[in-house]
Amino acid sequence: MSRTFFVGGNWKMNGSIEQTQSLLQHLLGAQLDSNTEVVVAPPALYLLSAQELVKGKNVAVSAQNAYYKPSGAFTGEISVAQLKDAQIPWVILGHSERRQIFGESSELIGQKTTAAIENGLSVILCVGETLEQREKGETNQVVLDQLQTGTKDVKDWSKIVIAYEPVWAIGTGKVATAEQAQEVHAAIREWLGKSVSDEAAKSTRIIYGGSVAAKNCKELATQPDIDGFLVGGASLKPEFVDIVNARL
Repeated sequence: MSRTFFVGGNWKMNGSIEQTQSLLQHLLGAQLDSNTEVVVAPPALYLLSAQELVKGKNVAVSAQNAYYKPSGAFTGEISVAQLKDAQIPWVILGHSERRQIFGESSELIGQKTTAAIENGLSVILCVGETLEQREKGETNQVVLDQLQTGTKDVKDWSKIVIAYEPVWAIGTGKVATAEQAQEVHAAIREWLGKSVSDEAAKSTRIIYGGSVAAKNCKELATQPDIDGFLVGGASLKPEFVDIVNARL
């Protein structure tokens, strides 16, 4: 089965009204690989204006986070129901910064993932190990445990893109070698076949994140189980277009 290549840009807590417009205009004006699905995740404050700019174009918008309750006394949060109401089609969940800085557990991420999918959103679900866990040989155990807990109530796997993001490679300039990334992606696909279904193993896209840049994206894109990227810092630069076009 051919899986559509997927490239997401996670802007994190960066940008302004002017920069949001500039980045999106540059992206929309570029020649993008028509066989690649492109999603960008600006800060929540700019989601609606970004949505207007990309309407009818070949780029979609994602939130960087959401809460699983539809409404209530949860100051500072945005619910998956509100994202649905605003017609924001994607949400990133489980990013290591949410896990580590804000203390989100895999159980909470699982609740968010289930709620997002039940509300018709598509989810970029992030998993990954720390440097200490990798050095102890625990990479696959950590990643698969995060997946198992985070998706235990998921019924519709067509709404999920899995992003493998080794924590030690995020924003550090370090990047997993193509072989290291492929090894973990293959383990995830094997887990999907055993724990979910053969169909999920064949069709679920598993993307790589962690200091992805124009200089390393083409080699990573040649690996059989790497179906795209979740890009951090480079998504705020012109080279993001080169990453989208990694398979050209």
